[in-house]
Amino acid sequence: MKIALLDSGIGLLAATAAVRRLRPDADLVLSLDPDGMPWGPRTPEDIVGRALGLAEAAAAHGPDALIIGCNTATVHALTALRARLEPDLPVIGTVPAIKPAAAGGGPFAIWATPATTGSPYQRGLIADFADGVPATEVPCHGLAEAVEHADEAAIDAAVAAAAALTPEDVTTVVLGCTHYELVAERIRAAVQRPGRPPLVLHGSAGAVAAQALRRLGEQPAPEAAPTGTLTVLLSGREGTALPAPALAYEEGRLLRTATPAR
Repeated sequence: MKIALLDSGIGLLAATAAVRRLRPDADLVLSLDPDGMPWGPRTPEDIVGRALGLAEAAAAHGPDALIIGCNTATVHALTALRARLEPDLPVIGTVPAIKPAAAGGGPFAIWATPATTGSPYQRGLIADFADGVPATEVPCHGLAEAVEHADEAAIDAAVAAAAALTPEDVTTVVLGCTHYELVAERIRAAVQRPGRPPLVLHGSAGAVAAQALRRLGEQPAPEAAPTGTLTVLLSGREGTALPAPALAYEEGRLLRTATPAR
């Protein structure tokens, strides 16, 4: 089984690691766009074009499914990608975990990029799934870029700024950008209030990986299964390794044992 993932940058590591944990035997194709990163400031049309380019480069390697490991790309390009690639290649998008966050019943916050915060897409998800539970949209200026470059000082500053915008009564935070899942525990530490119950964080990586297996009719494999291969594509070019900042995160280090595909 071969699964491809695309994103503008290393935000796809969260879903990649989730796939690796469920199916260590799966061959992985990671399609990133260092030439075009970041996508947030780009027009929707430009994002669609770049996502299609990454998807077609990945599709040339014959994957069984394609995961869009990026909220921004899902918002703008999911329809176009499915129109281009399905039914031959199932395409799985990434949606902020607003529904399970609201199910907890307490006030929650949605941390997202400034471009996504307040967007009709995110407001629609809140209207459809929050079911009246108080939800606060928190723009995280510069956090995705800081995570992308593993800039520790910039990550701390961006997390602190977003935490200051998060209401004190919040019990749950939705990580509405896949990059944020790579620094989830730092977010938890910044938002957790003294004397309050443990903060709940909701990412999308686990659900997306599980959905990919469901679409393929596959089940999780034993941890002892042989490790699958890894192919890295950088703006369509075949690379030899992940960008260096990926190794700053546990999810990136998990892939170091993968054998490069030949």
